[in-house]
Amino acid sequence: MKKTLAFVSLAVAAFVSGCSVNPVTGKQELVLISEAEERQIGEQQYLPSQQSQGGVYDVDPALTAYVQNVGDRLVVVSDRPLDYEFVVLNNSVPNAWALPGGKIAINRGLLTELDNEAELAAVLGHEIVHAAARHSAQQITRGMLSQVLVVATAVAASDSDYGALAVGSAGLGTQLITAQYGRNAELESDLYGMRYMSAAGYDPQGAVTLQETFVRLSEGGQQDWISGLFASHPPSQARVDANRQTAASLPAGGKLGEDEYRLAMQKTIAAKPAYEAYDEGRKALSEGDKEKALALANQSLDLFPAEAHFHALRGDVRLMEENYEWAATNYTRAIDRRPGFFYYHLQRGLANNELGSVDAAVIDLERSLELLPTAPAHYTLGNIARDRGDYDKAVGHYKVVAGAGGDYGRAAGAELARLELPRNPGAYIARRCDVDANGNLAVLVQNQSSVRVSGVQIAVRYTDASGRTQQLTRSISGVLDPGEVASVSTGLGPYTGGSCPAEVVAARIAE
Repeated sequence: MKKTLAFVSLAVAAFVSGCSVNPVTGKQELVLISEAEERQIGEQQYLPSQQSQGGVYDVDPALTAYVQNVGDRLVVVSDRPLDYEFVVLNNSVPNAWALPGGKIAINRGLLTELDNEAELAAVLGHEIVHAAARHSAQQITRGMLSQVLVVATAVAASDSDYGALAVGSAGLGTQLITAQYGRNAELESDLYGMRYMSAAGYDPQGAVTLQETFVRLSEGGQQDWISGLFASHPPSQARVDANRQTAASLPAGGKLGEDEYRLAMQKTIAAKPAYEAYDEGRKALSEGDKEKALALANQSLDLFPAEAHFHALRGDVRLMEENYEWAATNYTRAIDRRPGFFYYHLQRGLANNELGSVDAAVIDLERSLELLPTAPAHYTLGNIARDRGDYDKAVGHYKVVAGAGGDYGRAAGAELARLELPRNPGAYIARRCDVDANGNLAVLVQNQSSVRVSGVQIAVRYTDASGRTQQLTRSISGVLDPGEVASVSTGLGPYTGGSCPAEVVAARIAE
C-alpha cells in the first residue's frame, strides 16, 4: 500500500510540475516543455520547415510584406508576446501552419483561394492562437506521455512536397506542421482568433465565410485541400456554427479589405495559370509521363520565366531521361534565380555525380544539407566517401539515413552493414546463451542486419563449477539471411544460466 501511495505521489508531483497557465484561456494545462524550449524549437525548425514545404515565395516580396503587415496588426492585440514571424511559401497546396514560438507560414495556394483581407486575418489569427495558446507544445507533451505506452509503434509522418526527403532533426518540424490538432484546439483558435480580428478592426464575418467555404470544399472532396489545410485543420459544421455565434457576440462591422487584397494578390493571381501548369507537370512526371511533364514545364516558363521551380521541373525531366548535362544546366538556371533552396542544389549534385564530376557533386550536396538535411544527399555523399576510402565519413552519412526507413533507409542500412559488419560483427549479429539437451552451453545467434551473412564465429570463455576457465571458438556454417537464427553447441558445461560468456568475433557479407 505504501508503494502504491508513493507512486501516486510521484505522478501527482510530475503532473503539478508540468502544469502551466494557458496564456490565452487562463486555464491550467499539462505542458512538459518550458517556454524557452518552445521558442527554441520554433527557431530551429522554422527555416528547415520552409525548405521542406517549397521554400519562400520570393518572386512577389510585396505580398509577403502585406501578409506580415496583417499579421502584425493581429499580434498587437494577441495575448502572448512572442517573436512572431510570417512568411509566404511557394507551395500550391492550400495550407497554413504555426510552429511553437510564433513562427507562422501560409502557402501561396491558400492565398489564391481567399477573397479579402478579413479572411486572411481569420487564417493568421487562427494560427497566432495555435502559437500563443501553446497548442504545439501540448502536442509534444502528449507525444512524450504516449511514447512510454507505445514504444513499439512505428510513426510515419505525412509529407507535403519535399517533406518526405527530410531526415534527422528536420523531421520534427514536418511532424509538427502536419499533425492534426484536436477539436478543442481548433475551436479555441477560431474563438480567440476572431476576437483578435475584431480588436484589430476586421469584420469577424470573414472567419464565418472562410469556414463556410472550407466545409463546402471538404464535402466536395477536393484532394489538394484534403492533403493540405484539412489534414491538420479539419473543418466542420460545428465550427461554422460556433463562428457565427462568436461573430454575433462581437461588434458588428469592421474592415473586409476586398480592394486591398485584390491589389496585393494581383501579381500572384496573374501567375496562377503558370503554377497550375507546373503542378500538372510535376504530377505527370510522378506518373512517368516525361513528355507531358516537359511540355507543361515549358508552358509554365513561357507564362512566367522568373520562377525557379519551373526550371527545376525541366531538370527533373532530364534527370529521369538520364540526360545529366541538360539536367545540371536546368538546375543551374534554378539556382541562379533562387540560390537558397535546397532542392536545386540536391538535384544538381545528383546529376553531377552521374556525370563523374564528383567534386562539384560534393559541393552541391553539402550545400543542400546546410539548407535541409535529406536522405538522398546523405546517402550519395556516403557512397562518394566510401568510394574514396573514407569509411568513417561514409558510416556517418549512412547512419543518418539508415533509421529513416524507405528505399534510402534500406540501402543505407545495407551499405552500413557492408562497411561495419566485418569490423564490428557484434553490432549486427545478436547472441544469446542457452542450455542444450545435455545441460551444456549452447549459443544462439541472429542476423539483425539487412544483408545475408556468412563466416560467423563465436568466441567462448567459460569458467566451470570447479573454477577452470576454458576458451574455444565455434563457427556457424552456411549463410544467415536477414532475421535468421542459428545455434551451435559448445560441449562446455554444466551451464546453469547467468551471464553469457560468448561473443561474436567474426562475420562477413555473403557473396
